Amino acid sequence: MDNKQTQMKRSLKSRHIQLMALGGTIGTGLFLGSGKAIRAAGPAILLAYLITGIACFAIMRALGELLLSNLHYRSFMEAIRDYLGKRVSFIAGWAYWACWLALAMAEITAIGLYIQIWLPHVPQWIPGVITLLIFLCLNLITVNVFGEIEFWFAMIKIVAIIVLIAVGIFMVIIQFKSAGGYVASPKNLVAYNGFFATGAKGFVMSFQMVVFAFVGIEMVGVTAAEAENPRKVIPEAINGISIRVLIFYLGALAAIMCIYPWKQLSPSNSPFVLVFQDAGLRGAASVVNFIVITAAASACNSSIYTTGRMLAELTANSHHPCVRAISRLSKHQVPARAVVISSAVIGVAALLNFLMPGEVFTLISSIATTSFLFIWAAIIGAHLRFIKNCATARPFKLPGAPFTDYLVLAFLAFVLVVLCMDRQTLTALIFTLGWFVVLFIASLTQQNE
Repeated sequence: MDNKQTQMKRSLKSRHIQLMALGGTIGTGLFLGSGKAIRAAGPAILLAYLITGIACFAIMRALGELLLSNLHYRSFMEAIRDYLGKRVSFIAGWAYWACWLALAMAEITAIGLYIQIWLPHVPQWIPGVITLLIFLCLNLITVNVFGEIEFWFAMIKIVAIIVLIAVGIFMVIIQFKSAGGYVASPKNLVAYNGFFATGAKGFVMSFQMVVFAFVGIEMVGVTAAEAENPRKVIPEAINGISIRVLIFYLGALAAIMCIYPWKQLSPSNSPFVLVFQDAGLRGAASVVNFIVITAAASACNSSIYTTGRMLAELTANSHHPCVRAISRLSKHQVPARAVVISSAVIGVAALLNFLMPGEVFTLISSIATTSFLFIWAAIIGAHLRFIKNCATARPFKLPGAPFTDYLVLAFLAFVLVVLCMDRQTLTALIFTLGWFVVLFIASLTQQNE
């Protein structure tokens, strides 16, 4: 294959990559599910986000150091292959592809549900499939088109969060009194049973929700081959992403809990709707519904991009010409065949979702999100091996490495223990381990190095 066929175009700027990762990480969970997270741990949810955010920052710095050590890497999977062997890379690569497929299934299903709030007579599957087809076409044009779309989708979410934080600060300053008679004040963070309001168990159990809020942050590692000036863009993106995610999550949740005591927030209703309604915004529920639709569409767009690139990478070195042809680039230097195949799988799986019992689909989504813990651990494992073998200068060091690496691995092990403490997440974890056993057996066809 010639160079033109194998080299993707470096068109993604720093703003594209940063907003892509933000868009993939800040999803519908913050806008719709933050009430549930707050009720689980009370104000201590802020500390859980801070701890998880620091761990994810370390993962991102380790990822950045791996990518910058070899600018020929198409993604972090090639670094995992170099430092942990072909078998681990095979398992991690196919698991990562399947993870994003499952997430895309969930998002296009969600889009159908959100659209039905406005158009209740439209069949649920139609909006999701239309969305999938639109993003498939856009992803086949150029990577720059994908980057711009993702940039503006992410901007909608970020603006919504900034507005919420600004409204919260204003309400605290004027000591706004809610419909329930509660006065907006920072004192609300500790006024009801203290900061650790639900006790140590509530705080520990909250990590199962908090960690999965950061799923997708490693997507930067899939953009390596298409980043413009990677030595400048990748460090900027990695340093900015984790900090911004932390600020947005902590800022939004702190603002909500300053306005309303944590006990007054419903786990089934969006706190964003409540804040915007009390701020006098007409049609607050519709505004938030629009935001969550764009959030789901953004995640779907990211999934098509990620699965397409990952499938192209996984098939590029196959011994079978037909399989290797999947990775071939189009005249726009996009892995068009891989993108189309991944999108087709997403579409078929999403249609099957309507025939499946809800519990089965929920289990598949849970297996996907749990798998990300293993992907993150593989990144750290590759970084540890890189440090051991590296004899040259390291311009983009992970601070405190290798000690920081071991702390991150200990944190991920802690999260696995937490998952074992809940019956639903334990079931997902057991199935995830079974899924990895299947991938391990399949990986035996690979000659390890």
